[in-house]
Amino acid sequence: MASTAKPLLPGEANPLHSLDEWEEDVLERYPDPNAIAKDKSTEAYRNYETPARDTVKEFYRLNHTYQTFDFVKEKQNNFLKFDKKEMPVWDAFQFLNQLVDDSDPDTDLDQFQHLLQTSEAIRRDGHPEWMVMVGLMHDMGKTLCLFGEPQWAVVGDTFPVGCAYSDKIVYPEFFKNNPDYNDERYNTQYGMYKPNCGLRNVHMSWGHDEYVYQMMKDHLPEEGLYMLRYHSFYSWHREGEYSYLLDEHDKEMLKWVCLFNPYDLYSKNPTPPNWEELKPYYQKLVAKYLPATLKF
Repeated sequence: MASTAKPLLPGEANPLHSLDEWEEDVLERYPDPNAIAKDKSTEAYRNYETPARDTVKEFYRLNHTYQTFDFVKEKQNNFLKFDKKEMPVWDAFQFLNQLVDDSDPDTDLDQFQHLLQTSEAIRRDGHPEWMVMVGLMHDMGKTLCLFGEPQWAVVGDTFPVGCAYSDKIVYPEFFKNNPDYNDERYNTQYGMYKPNCGLRNVHMSWGHDEYVYQMMKDHLPEEGLYMLRYHSFYSWHREGEYSYLLDEHDKEMLKWVCLFNPYDLYSKNPTPPNWEELKPYYQKLVAKYLPATLKF
């Protein structure tokens, strides 16, 4: 079933056919020679300078134009109350799978299968159970789309708001359309922040990373929470930007974010996991870490 998400602004076309398009684009932009992918070499991935889909560029035009500091605060105040819906996690996975667009030519796997492939790759490499849980839950924040949020406010590379934008963020030229770009409160290096204030004091562009972090913050260890909260913050963990905002704790946690990232990007393959075989393990794992129901 295709996503029912609609754009925030009247007349704006939804730039992506499915959420998987952004994930596929990330895979193309950040090929890793030590990746987990087995089906093709990193040389086979397309160059980001010439993206195959115009929808990706339009996605970032909208994202960079409308992800202002005020927009982020508005979304935090709205969604971090977690008062929209309450349901068992297994119902939530079914809810998430409504985001799949059956017409998408790039993948025939639903969101839940992607989560299982990620968590299974982590489990095969012998990482602790809490990290397997991170793999299983890392995209749960995409349920935002099912509350009417446009895709540019759910997925996409994340970045700090309230300070100057790095030119290492994808399509940085589109930030010139953002009202904060010329706002003297926000357009300097530190903006509203202090040097080395720590990422926990920095407001990130709104999306599924922050939402799932807030959802899981009482249920997973700190290392796993950093994986959830910053797995789309590529200008930090891939490009080395925003070092002047980091504290010592951020620097220590960076290695965990980098450890998780390849499992998210490169675990996809055309063969879906055998859920009937995996079901007993994951039912037990989820019961160990999560309450009977989750609030959204």
